[in-house]
Amino acid sequence: MKIIISILIIFILLSFWGIIIEPYILTVKKVTIKDEQLKGLKIVFATDFHYKPYEKFRLKRDVKKINEQNADIIILGGDFVNGHVKGCTLKITEIAKELGKLKSKYGTFAVLGNHDVWQDAALAYESLSKNNITVLKNSSVKVNNFYIAGLEDLQTQTPNIEKALENTKSPIILISHSPDVIYDVPKNVNLTLSGHLHGGQINLPFIGPIIAPSKYGTKFAYCLYNIENKKLFVSRGIGTSVLPIRFLCLPEIVVIEFI
Repeated sequence: MKIIISILIIFILLSFWGIIIEPYILTVKKVTIKDEQLKGLKIVFATDFHYKPYEKFRLKRDVKKINEQNADIIILGGDFVNGHVKGCTLKITEIAKELGKLKSKYGTFAVLGNHDVWQDAALAYESLSKNNITVLKNSSVKVNNFYIAGLEDLQTQTPNIEKALENTKSPIILISHSPDVIYDVPKNVNLTLSGHLHGGQINLPFIGPIIAPSKYGTKFAYCLYNIENKKLFVSRGIGTSVLPIRFLCLPEIVVIEFI
């Protein structure tokens, strides 16, 4: 009986941590990348927000934390809203208004994620654009001496890498909500930034992530990768999807500095 009670207590404590505590922690992940073309540039990358109707407090906290990093440029990887229907999410108009308070030297650039498209892609694009966030849809923009390119979502739209990179040249930073496009990315792209997989959300000790929404499984769940001499960084993101749980997979914003 004592063993059963002990197991039950452990289960309750772990559940409390995974549902109540860990999903609301926000960490700052720092990454250094050697790249002579982008040397000196500081990026803050945030993705997979999934703001629920009662999470305005989390939105305000995230904006504050991102602004504290004093970035040269802010990049947002999509999935601002939560779920498939409007009742499951904080309104994109409210989200966009708060994200409009983000501050950096060169501005804020974003792509949409699958949840943004499921809810209302046109409204998401309009709301973010009205709040000084440049949303890239198979398109690019020159910023200082480099290019930022962004793809449409792989799951719900039609990403076109050739169109996105049209009239660009290195150095290029590419934003793709899903990392699954990496094998089609040309080698003149200096860095691809992705999310979508949430680091698996649930990681097991000595095993790591157990599942991720990718045709490659958990291969690109979370890390800085070098794939065929192409750099890819996949973030764990900030929010949760499907299950309101994170376990051994802390939410994060990512600060990338080029040296």
